[in-house]
Amino acid sequence: MPPLTPPETDAGLARRLAAHAGELLLRVRSAHGHGDPAALKAAGDRASHDLLLAELATHRPDDAVLSEEDKDSRVVGSVDAGGRLTADRVWIIDPLDGTREFSEEGRSDWAVHVALWARTASTPHRLVAGAVGLPAQGRVLVTDDPPAPPAPSAGPGAPLRLAASRSRPPAFLAELAAEIGAELVPMGSAGAKIAAVVTGEVDAYVHAGGQYEWDSAAPVAVATAAGFHASRVDGSPLTYNQADPRLPDLLVCRQELAAPRLAALARQLSGAAAPGSGVPSTGGVPSTGKDTR
Repeated sequence: MPPLTPPETDAGLARRLAAHAGELLLRVRSAHGHGDPAALKAAGDRASHDLLLAELATHRPDDAVLSEEDKDSRVVGSVDAGGRLTADRVWIIDPLDGTREFSEEGRSDWAVHVALWARTASTPHRLVAGAVGLPAQGRVLVTDDPPAPPAPSAGPGAPLRLAASRSRPPAFLAELAAEIGAELVPMGSAGAKIAAVVTGEVDAYVHAGGQYEWDSAAPVAVATAAGFHASRVDGSPLTYNQADPRLPDLLVCRQELAAPRLAALARQLSGAAAPGSGVPSTGGVPSTGKDTR
């Protein structure tokens, strides 16, 4: 008899699902074209979501799922329709992170996020496996084989590079960059930004304009597995599988940059309560299901 195939690990499953969903999204993009961006976004979101849910139902039927595209799993309040708040294992997925970039021809800064939260995990974020697929870049970053933290590429006196939203950068970010002598590098999706930190294309990603758990779970899992710092902008831990899935702010960077960046952020965010300051409080988030990356 041939030897039995060992069960697929959680990280291996995350990698495979991110890769397969990414391949599907590339086919959807090719078939639909870019003439109707709204239709392309909707088709991509739905196709990737359906694939991921079907695969998880087949391979991890006892696990719960939190998905951007599943309203039943997005609990706010006392109703837990998907059962995820009492589950021991919850997959947190963003089937298409960066729909705007996905709908624009030639852009590669969009992603697929697949992460697993486990109640018994010892880390504050409790993320035990994750993968970030970057289909248009031909790569998948995964927790069981993360890239080694890159050596600082900037020479003495060179500015730090901060990943920033190319369309909606928070007002405080320019002030922060000026204070710490940083250069803003515009990019699309949150997953692509954190991946850029992990691969050394930028030095840090700071966000305080509103996000949700699915925007950061998989990228944070990969980043922390690779030895990077990841926290809220006030330095407190990132936590997942909460009743309210809003997780509005974060900092991801190399470990040696965390303390000075957090100190500078504290100074910038201290003006959050001032009317017209343009700096959101850490609790301020948009009311829609889409983040302001």
